[in-house]
Amino acid sequence: MHRSRLMIGVTAVLAAVVTTTAGAAHADAPPKTAGSAGPAASPVRLVLPAPTGPHRIGTVALHLVDGSRRDPWVPTVRKRELMVSLWYPARKSERRPLAPWMPASAAERYFRDVGVPPGRLLPGTTHGRQGAPLDGRLGRLPVVLYSPGANASRSYGTGVVEELASRGYLVVTIDHTYDAAVVEFPGGRVAKNPGGEITDYAKAARVRAEDVRFVLNELTALNAGRNPDAEARPLPSGLRGALDLKRIGMFGHSLGGASTSSAMYADRRIKAGLGLDGAVIGPVAGAGLDRPYMVVDTPGKGGMSTNPALRTFWSNLRGWRLHLTVKGAAHNSFGDDVQLIPLIAPLIGLAPEEVAESVGAIPTARALAFQRAYPRAFFDLHLRGKRSPLLEGPAPGFPEVTYTR
Repeated sequence: MHRSRLMIGVTAVLAAVVTTTAGAAHADAPPKTAGSAGPAASPVRLVLPAPTGPHRIGTVALHLVDGSRRDPWVPTVRKRELMVSLWYPARKSERRPLAPWMPASAAERYFRDVGVPPGRLLPGTTHGRQGAPLDGRLGRLPVVLYSPGANASRSYGTGVVEELASRGYLVVTIDHTYDAAVVEFPGGRVAKNPGGEITDYAKAARVRAEDVRFVLNELTALNAGRNPDAEARPLPSGLRGALDLKRIGMFGHSLGGASTSSAMYADRRIKAGLGLDGAVIGPVAGAGLDRPYMVVDTPGKGGMSTNPALRTFWSNLRGWRLHLTVKGAAHNSFGDDVQLIPLIAPLIGLAPEEVAESVGAIPTARALAFQRAYPRAFFDLHLRGKRSPLLEGPAPGFPEVTYTR
């Protein structure tokens, strides 16, 4: 879960700045280097791959304030503040602007922290229309929560999140303030971890579980017609009553995976969980869970073969369970990093071996195919009752995936 220079500095900038395509077709083209100078050094921009589902996407950011808690990382902050984003199937609304991958002030702070020359990297956009009306024709929507890795950002899972939203889910992405690398609040205020990065992962898992419980309470209020945004900014039309809060799932990458199991242990409203190369921290390892859980790991970092706590957790799972290992993948083969790290690396001088250590040998297109297909199959099964052959056993279309029951 520790994010090295590669995992902090690079991935912090990656998703806001690199030009790519759905299959990373241009990954072999020699990118411009940070040393390029003069007018020929054109800026690069992220173009996220389009989601494959039938629905347009809307999104809205919410500023949530928990007045019952002091901030656990910065005790002088009297109330715990979070930024979350909702992603959902939307009605046609082309006049509304596309949401940026990351807000402007946060992206600017990233650029400065990493030392990228001004103007060389430009923020990209998502496929979500800001404030677009929710498509009420789909009825009440199953809800999925997303928690990112340590010292990361809720933006890191945008590709997977957009895919789920395009398939009829309402997805809530959470920035865990002072744990996340950078969080931008309304008005451009930016919060960073005062220590640079977190190292107390046990505390982080507990704090994140509390954050998730608070977010679920706020979603309940939202579903009842209250606006939980601290600034009372307008909400998209159609949200009231649109969330099916009896069908809630959660997933996360790295520490976000540990946060998923910890949150499930703390709150039974979460019916199914998925950890993407994530550990298990705290009492949930020994107690296990009685609800569906899928462990996805890689042959290297912190997988079942090298993580005793994860093996203990697995042995104590009493509900539906599945363990998948993605051959050729590495820790950052999940989320947007798998596209972005190889493309940004030359701009900041990362060696090829550093890139390979981070994203593995799996082709980018295969990693993207996995993260589009398997999370959706998991939540379709456990939140919608729709079976998928991908979860039944080895699938011919995914020879890199091994299965354990």
